[in-house]
Amino acid sequence: MNRLAQTALLFLLGATLLHAGTTDLYLRYVKEGLRPLVLLAGAVLVVTAAATLWYDRRGTPAHDHHREPRVSWLLTLPVLALILVAPPALGSYSAAHTGTALTKPFGFPALPTGDAPLRLAVADYAARAVYDDGRALHHRELKITGFVTLDRTGAPYLVRMGLNCCAADAQPVKIALTGNTPPVLSPDTWLEVTGTYSPRRTEDPVNNGPVPYLEVTTARPVPTPHDPYDETWNS
Repeated sequence: MNRLAQTALLFLLGATLLHAGTTDLYLRYVKEGLRPLVLLAGAVLVVTAAATLWYDRRGTPAHDHHREPRVSWLLTLPVLALILVAPPALGSYSAAHTGTALTKPFGFPALPTGDAPLRLAVADYAARAVYDDGRALHHRELKITGFVTLDRTGAPYLVRMGLNCCAADAQPVKIALTGNTPPVLSPDTWLEVTGTYSPRRTEDPVNNGPVPYLEVTTARPVPTPHDPYDETWNS
């Protein structure tokens, strides 16, 4: 591959990063807070490609350019695939085959008071239920959103995948559902569950990690959220 082909690939990669960073595509690869770095990397690659082409055109006569092998342009296909085919977010299959990553936090911030339903992240509920015995959750109506996964026995879990950095290190936190659960639950369905704290516990069948129960009052399907990963899972 000659300099022209290398420059074209560099430009395409930079343009791909800029496209991902200006849309929600980047959320399929890295957590939301890394968006500025994705945009910066894309801009640097595009500028580098432009500068390389400019210097190459200035320093090399046109007749000295060699014709690159056509097969080298096939290397553009993976880059174009990133633009045209967005990978799905990790879901029930990954959750069912990966043990819960619930860890004990350093402390528990005070929760809002009042009679309105308390909206919690999956990881926040799980940590408070397991490591704080649900002290701040008693007699509170809770709303939690996650996707459904089923274990080998068909028992339902509400799950959110968490990221340290990127999708490659995503791990699930799980809540077991009991009470008024829907009669039919399909894996990867996103639910908004309303319920109350339950002192019941179980163990994740994959790694024997602690999994708390939630007593379900109602559950309704909801669209996949803007950011399918839960960044606060290890806070």
